Amino acid sequence: MADRNVVLQKGEKKLKYKNLYVEIKQMWHLKCKIITVVTGTTGILTKGLRKNLEVIPGKHSTDSLQKTAILRTSHIMCQVLQCES
Repeated sequence: MADRNVVLQKGEKKLKYKNLYVEIKQMWHLKCKIITVVTGTTGILTKGLRKNLEVIPGKHSTDSLQKTAILRTSHIMCQVLQCES
């Protein structure tokens, strides 16, 4: 189930930025590419994430992305549970 959500999110991100992609391509006559970086709340990664990260300049670690996703999810859960009690 979680894998499916990550794949759906990847598709939503591509659709969300499609208009910006077209506008940049037409306005500036540049070659563009939409690079999706999606991490699930439990640290699940999309299949092409490592390949997509290689295109982006700089150092990127999938381990740090997973750790950040898990820590942020737990932080949000703690806030929600404290508010309700």
